[in-house]
Amino acid sequence: MAEPHMTALLLAAFGLLALFSVLFSRAIDRLGIPIVLLFIVLGMIGGSEGLVGIAFDDYGLAVRLGTIALVLILFDGGLNTSVASVRAVLAPAAVLATAGVALTAGMLALAARLAGLGWTEALLLGAVVSSTDAAAVLAVLRGGRLQLRQHVGRTIEVESCVNDPMAVILTISLIEVFTNGTASWGAIVLAVPVQLAVGVAIGAGFGWLGRLLMMRVRVPTTGLYPVLTLALAFLSFGVATVSWGSGFLAVFVTGLVLGSANVPYRNGLARVHDAIAWLSQVSMFLMMGLLVFPSQLVPMAWRGLLLALALAIVVRPLAVWLCLLPFRYPGREVALVGWVGLRGAVPIILATFPVLAQVPGAMDVFNLVFFIVVVSTLIPGATIRTVSRRLGLTVPDRPQPSAVLEINSTYSLNSELASFLIDPSVAVCGAFLSEIEFPAGSSVVLIVRGRELIAPRGQSRIEAGDHVYVFFQPRDRPVIELLFGRPEAG
Repeated sequence: MAEPHMTALLLAAFGLLALFSVLFSRAIDRLGIPIVLLFIVLGMIGGSEGLVGIAFDDYGLAVRLGTIALVLILFDGGLNTSVASVRAVLAPAAVLATAGVALTAGMLALAARLAGLGWTEALLLGAVVSSTDAAAVLAVLRGGRLQLRQHVGRTIEVESCVNDPMAVILTISLIEVFTNGTASWGAIVLAVPVQLAVGVAIGAGFGWLGRLLMMRVRVPTTGLYPVLTLALAFLSFGVATVSWGSGFLAVFVTGLVLGSANVPYRNGLARVHDAIAWLSQVSMFLMMGLLVFPSQLVPMAWRGLLLALALAIVVRPLAVWLCLLPFRYPGREVALVGWVGLRGAVPIILATFPVLAQVPGAMDVFNLVFFIVVVSTLIPGATIRTVSRRLGLTVPDRPQPSAVLEINSTYSLNSELASFLIDPSVAVCGAFLSEIEFPAGSSVVLIVRGRELIAPRGQSRIEAGDHVYVFFQPRDRPVIELLFGRPEAG
C-alpha cells in the first residue's frame, strides 16, 4: 500500500487502540487491575497475530521510541517529586537501586538456571528484570491515586526512578562478555558509582540552568515553556549518556530540580507534562504488546510463570529485606516495598538489547521477560491496595476540589495562592472569616464546598471539608500554615 495511506492506517490503528485504552481504563481501575496491563493486552490484540494485524518486529526502533517515552515519563516523575521527599529516603533507595538490583539479578539467575536455562540466558534474564520500572510504579501509585504513608511510598517511588542504571550496566556488560569477552567484573563495579554520580551532576546542572532560563528569559507565548522544558529533558539525557553517566537518572534529577523551583507557568507545565507522560505510557506499552508474538510464548509459558512467581514471592522480598536491614524499617514497610516490585517497559526494552546483539538464546530471554512483566504487574499491582490496607500503610484519600483556582503567569510573582483542605483539627475550622487575624496582604479568595463556589465575605464560615484558597506573601507561609494546616499538593 502506497503512502500516505499506509501512514493513515497506522495512525488510525494507533488512535483506535489508544481510544480503547482510555475508555476501558476506568473499568479496569475499578477491578483493581493496573492500567498498564490493559495497554500491553491491547497492543497484543493489535499485533500481527492479533485482530488488527499490525506487523511490528523492529527492535531497534522499539528501543529508540521506548527510550524517548521513558525520558518523558521520568521527567514528569521528577517534576512531581519534592526534593525533601527524595532526601528523606535517599540512603535506603540508593542501596535498593544498587545492591538490591545486583542481589535480584543474581538470585533470579540462579532460579533460572535451576529451571533449566543455560548460564548465558539465566544471567541475562536476571540482569534484564533486576530493576523495578518507574513507568509501572508511577502508573499504579499516582494514576490509581493510592495514598501510601509518606515514608514507604517515597521509598518505592524513588527506588523505581533511580535503579535503572544498575540494570542497564549489568545487561550491557553481560552482552559484552558473551559476545566479545571484553568486560570485566571490576569495570562493572566501577561503572555503577561513576554513572550515578555523572547522572546526578548533569541532571542537577540542567535543572539549575532551566530554573535560570525560566526566571530570566521572557518568551512570547506560554506554549513555548513546555518546549523549553522538553528541550532540557532531552539535553540532560543525551549529554549524561554520552558522558558515561546515567541518562535516565539525569532526566529525573532535572525534573526534580525544576519542579522544586517557583518558576513561571508552573501549574501549566505540570499539566502539560502529565498529559505527555500518560501519552508516553500508552504508546510505550502498546508498542511492547505489538512486539510480542503469542505463538512464541506458549513453549515458554510454564517456565515464565514459574520464574515470575519466584521473583515476586521470593527473590524481590528477600533482596529488599537484606537491603533495608541497616535502616531499621518496620517489618510491614519492608513487606510492602518487597511486594511492589513492578516490572514494565525497562525490562522489555533491555530484553531487546541481546536480540539486537544476536546473543544465543536472546529470543527466549525476551519471551520470558514478557511473562515476568505481565505477572509482576498483574499480581502485585492488582493486590497492592489490599496488601497495603491490610498492613495499615494507607492513608485516607484526600477529596479533590470540584473546582480549581490558580494563577498562571510568565513572570515570577511576589505572592502565592495555595489551596487548603480544612481538617476539623485546624485553628480556623468553624470560624468566621471576620474572626481570623490574617497577616497584612493575605486573604481568602475562594471557598469550594462540595460543588458550591462561595465568594468570601466577613460572615463566611469555614467548615471541615472545605477547600479554601488563600492569597499570601511567601514570608507569611508559616503563619498561614499555622492557621489552615498544610496546603494541598499540586
